[in-house]
Amino acid sequence: MATRMETMERADASGWGYTLENIGANVIRYGLVIILLWVGALKFTAYEAEGIQGLIANSPLMSWMYSVMSVRTASMLIGATEIIAALLIATRSFAPKISAVGSIIAIGIFLITLHFLLTTPGVWQPGYGFPFPSPMPGQFIAKDLALLGIAIWSAGEALRAAGWRNNRMDSV
Repeated sequence: MATRMETMERADASGWGYTLENIGANVIRYGLVIILLWVGALKFTAYEAEGIQGLIANSPLMSWMYSVMSVRTASMLIGATEIIAALLIATRSFAPKISAVGSIIAIGIFLITLHFLLTTPGVWQPGYGFPFPSPMPGQFIAKDLALLGIAIWSAGEALRAAGWRNNRMDSV
């Protein structure tokens, strides 16, 4: 005999909750794709290259780029990485393993972006400090925490869809 919870879960599987969850999953994944494509394409413009220059120059992980390439070339390399990640994520419906790879690249992108919160001058509002981010660049960077979560979810969902299993967890 089914419990009340099991009956409710079965009813919801064909109802509004299931429908909204599926729509939401597509908005989450393909919204991430659009954001990465859009922001990646902008990295090919002069104004965006100049706009991220302070972030890159103050980063212990990325400042080396300016010693081996121009500001514009570094920006285009970052943009190409974002575009590649987006295109890989977009393959989810027919190549979930490839989509997972794109999501893992996006995780790296957002972790790097979030480290700018620690390395960029002016991130915290003068006179207030932590935890009050400045409008620019602090609040601009902070939104990437949500994008990191989306990329992590997308990687996990795509790996499950591809049939990837963590054998250590399966035995528990």
